[in-house]
Amino acid sequence: MKLRILDILKEKGKSKYWLYMQMGLSYQNFNRLVTGQTASIKFENLKALCDILDCTPNDLFEEYKDVK
Repeated sequence: MKLRILDILKEKGKSKYWLYMQMGLSYQNFNRLVTGQTASIKFENLKALCDILDCTPNDLFEEYKDVK
């Protein structure tokens, strides 16, 4: 699974900084979340992303195939 946060921001014409200010996370945790460098996501952060980006959890995730 891959988070599509940056794609959704681009579709909505919003910046990564705008989302950072809305989320209230430390920049380090926020950056890990947005760039897909995290192994887990708290439900409260998932809900906040959905509320802020006006989307569903299904919109946030994309399945990808590992090509070898």
